[in-house]
Amino acid sequence: MTENQAEPHTPSNPTLPAEPTIATVTFLRPATPVPAPGHDDVWLDLPDSPAPAAPPMLSVAPPVAEPDERTVLLDTARVILEKTTIPATAGTVVEKVDLDDRDDRPLIPAWMRSAEGWAAWSGVFARARRRDFRRWIRRQPTQQGHVRQFGRGARRTHEWVVGFEGVRVQSAAHTAHVLTREARLAARHARFTPRILGSKKGLAMVAAEKATKAAEEAVLLHKKAKKDRNRARNLRAGVAYGPPLSAIGTGYVMAGGLGLAAGILSTFAGGAFVGRTPYDEDADWTSDWRSLGDGDRMSAPMLDQCFRAAKVIGSDESLRIVQMPMLDTRGAWTAVLDLPPGVSAKRAIRATDELAAAFGVEEAQVSVMKRGRSGRIELYVSRDLPFTDKAAPGPLLALNSAADFWGRISIGPDVRGIHQSISVVERSGLIGGEPGAGKSASGNTILLAATLDPRVILHLADGKGGGDLEPFEPLCEAYEGDADPEAFDRMLDDELRDMKARYALLKKLGKRKVTEELANKHPELRQKLLWVDELMLYTTDDDFGKKITKKLRNLVSRGRAAGIITFCATQKPGSDVVDTSLRDLLSIRWALRCTTPEASDTILGKGAAASGYSARTIQSEMRGAGLLWAEGTNPQMVRADYYTDEQVNALIERATEWRRAAGTLPKAPLRLVDRLNTLAEEGDEDAAILSKALMCFFVEEMAAQQRAVNGGMDREKAEEEISVEWLPGQVILDYVKSQTGIAVTAEKLASLVVRTDEEKAKRPWGPKGSRVTGYPLARVETAAAGRFGLTA
Repeated sequence: MTENQAEPHTPSNPTLPAEPTIATVTFLRPATPVPAPGHDDVWLDLPDSPAPAAPPMLSVAPPVAEPDERTVLLDTARVILEKTTIPATAGTVVEKVDLDDRDDRPLIPAWMRSAEGWAAWSGVFARARRRDFRRWIRRQPTQQGHVRQFGRGARRTHEWVVGFEGVRVQSAAHTAHVLTREARLAARHARFTPRILGSKKGLAMVAAEKATKAAEEAVLLHKKAKKDRNRARNLRAGVAYGPPLSAIGTGYVMAGGLGLAAGILSTFAGGAFVGRTPYDEDADWTSDWRSLGDGDRMSAPMLDQCFRAAKVIGSDESLRIVQMPMLDTRGAWTAVLDLPPGVSAKRAIRATDELAAAFGVEEAQVSVMKRGRSGRIELYVSRDLPFTDKAAPGPLLALNSAADFWGRISIGPDVRGIHQSISVVERSGLIGGEPGAGKSASGNTILLAATLDPRVILHLADGKGGGDLEPFEPLCEAYEGDADPEAFDRMLDDELRDMKARYALLKKLGKRKVTEELANKHPELRQKLLWVDELMLYTTDDDFGKKITKKLRNLVSRGRAAGIITFCATQKPGSDVVDTSLRDLLSIRWALRCTTPEASDTILGKGAAASGYSARTIQSEMRGAGLLWAEGTNPQMVRADYYTDEQVNALIERATEWRRAAGTLPKAPLRLVDRLNTLAEEGDEDAAILSKALMCFFVEEMAAQQRAVNGGMDREKAEEEISVEWLPGQVILDYVKSQTGIAVTAEKLASLVVRTDEEKAKRPWGPKGSRVTGYPLARVETAAAGRFGLTA
């Protein structure tokens, strides 16, 4: 075992040295010192020994002379170390610390002497730099951002270079113009004053000379003012722009691209330093009214002023800025504000009109929304009237595969330019607005999305009868395009029967509602979209209006879980058109431009206009824009994606191909002739006679058109103008006999096609114009449809 023992101590001289030094002190660890037997000055490491005895009493030699306290202290320490000699014992680790040895690096911290210390210090430095960098990034969009500081610095530098001499130059120019005009008039007056007037001529000449002299002096003063202004501006421009240009040029010449970058960076730093103080702090003209409509910048004082003017906050209250006012890429101002305690966001939303007047803009340019909590709002003020620019192409044009009507449907951008989408699964909707508000184009966003999903069943009813829904007819399994309330009532009966059948199937399968997985397994449960355009024509009908409203209410309330989605659109959203019992069941509301707040409330619900959500505020230029209430607690302004007629036709053609590939393309209804042929194949002789009678009209029409073409008429014109609506009975009989082999008689044909006396009248026929009896085509079609219960 290694032992560390104190060095032998030589008795000290009784005379103290002139400059005493600190003695060496020896420490023992970790054992408990106890006196060993037979040794008064030896300590051993005995774990189980009793408590150590008191150290022996030591005598201290008296000082030679009256020493000071420091001398006595040093002498006492030396005597103690002299008498206490500690030999090394087993299990004892002895460290020797020399207090006189202060090391060569007494001021270096202990952490610098180890790798762990350096690592810890580096980590702290790196974290601090990372926090500084993140703080710098967050600072850039604010008024304290370095780019904005440089912009303010450049502006201030330019204003300093321009100076105020321009005012003097403009004043001198104005004076020169005025005096020059007066001199010209005086000279003209003197010139045309007759000499015979003597004194008047002389006075006029003197006045002209004075005016000319004054004008010349004014012109000279103007030139001098311009010269002084240019000299001062050139001098200040050299002071302001000379150092940056010199730094950039010198850096490029001395160090190339690196020097150029250094010069630009130094110029940027200088400009940012000059513009470090925002304008709001430099000059806050609170006595002057500042307006965003006049091009002023939004600031905290302006916000307080406008909110006080709108009576949102009191005269002694102020807003707390959560996010400073900033310009977005669209040139609109946005800010997040905390209202004073006790003021809710609803109060600010209701005061949108007053805020717009305070900001100096239109009401449609101001958007106030609640942000996270009741007292916090997000303010958005657009530079121009929103939704007046050309609409961007809709996203459905970029689809390369079928759409998913079970997912979210793209609607269009909001006032911030953020695209909005909604889900219509197990929901229904109402779209309303005055004529010309863009209702049909807005509805196309939902109709096209459903059309492009081959799984969706389309049932459309066009109450307008104007052809807006006509392009979708080939893809519909049910279509009512004649604006006939009776036909629409029968259509609703079919919808209710289908709903009952769906619920019966769900009950059999043990399911409560239709899901996408269930609809994919059972084609009978595919999503169905019932679209009713111009609901007013159906619900206001005297005979069927109340029935239609009742059936629609039943279908909307119960059909959602069965996979039936109902959307209604109307141009007159009044309570007499959309009954409140029906409107309250329609969960998606889209209010386009309305003429009155009451009409807007008919769509959005009672009290929406009083809460600040009124479609009356939508300007006529904002076509396709409306308040959409589909998700969230409040409506939001959205403009629907716009598709031209050509784009709609192209998307319908694409949807037709996808539905044909998926096997869901509705089959076109058979012609009356084809259905009669089907009955004839089953052995019905009367059906065979009537079908060939109808085919005779078609054959004769084709022959007449060919004769016209042979005579020099254009084929398209012949097909358009030439038609056969009447044929002699003998011609029909001959054709039926030749095609069927049935010995049909004139009496047999007359019994199948019953004619009126007027229809039995003779008409000219053939090249000679012989008058014969015959059959009109309309009568033959009516007789065939009535006999077999078919439709023409």
